[in-house]
Amino acid sequence: MDTKSKNTYLITGGAGNVGGTLAKHLSRNTSNTVVIVDNLSTGSISKVPKSDNVKFIKSNVNNYNDVAPIFARYDFDYVFHYAALVGVKRTLEHPMSVLEDIEGIKNVLSLSKNSGVKRVFYSSSSEVYGEPFEIPQNENTTPLNSRLPYAIVKNVGEAFFKSYYQEYGLEYTIFRFFNTYGPNQSEDFVLPRFLKLALQNKDISIYGDGLQTRSFCYVDDNVETCIKSITDPSCLNAVLNIGSEKEQTILSLAEEVIQLTNSKSNIVHLPALEEGDMARRCPDTSKMKKVLGRDLMPLNEGVLKLVEHYSKS
Repeated sequence: MDTKSKNTYLITGGAGNVGGTLAKHLSRNTSNTVVIVDNLSTGSISKVPKSDNVKFIKSNVNNYNDVAPIFARYDFDYVFHYAALVGVKRTLEHPMSVLEDIEGIKNVLSLSKNSGVKRVFYSSSSEVYGEPFEIPQNENTTPLNSRLPYAIVKNVGEAFFKSYYQEYGLEYTIFRFFNTYGPNQSEDFVLPRFLKLALQNKDISIYGDGLQTRSFCYVDDNVETCIKSITDPSCLNAVLNIGSEKEQTILSLAEEVIQLTNSKSNIVHLPALEEGDMARRCPDTSKMKKVLGRDLMPLNEGVLKLVEHYSKS
């Protein structure tokens, strides 16, 4: 990315794990202005970078009258729409709150279209794939068979971004995020939860037999890819999987965390979840690798980074 460029960025949901890290990376260019909008329902002000060129505004993007003045005040070049209700348990328990996020999508797109934003970026999810028909899951060939409210909203969001381009020429990039972990990830997500329990030698509980698979991407790999997508022509008006291609079971993740932390934790099996716990997740990351231009951080390195972070906090 051109370090001499001077841009104004909006990051909705910027007080979360990925959004806050994105803001940190973008703000390293002191010519940039980064505006973070978050209602702090799941985000935290502690995840907002402390920098003179980062502005935080508490606002709910799902409320048009709340967010419209922010677009009027700033002349945004790029908008990253990351605000959403997240977490399997949370989204299953509050489906109406999930569906309200459609209003935020519409608000961000409408305001971006009317204020000269160059491109909008959307944090979709691996959940749009539903139960996989093929592995690895490819952006172009894998059917989208999502049925849970969270996945449906992400799918609807993708349709809105593509439709705004078709109707109005508002350019977009859609990121389908697979599990992204890092120092600022909430503890109700699987890897930090396992790690915190292991460090305390407490039992690690997993749902079912633990043979459901996931892949884990360190947050810096995610964010650097997303920033490089701004200037990579292959990402313009396109969909991009963001994740790791290393598929592993949840049981093996628990075992690896116990080994890396020299923990005395035991693994306890709970009844399988009735819904929301897909059998397999693994992205085709060939497009991502070309954009990032380097290897991803191995999981064991990322886990040890988190151990170091937790030991300081």
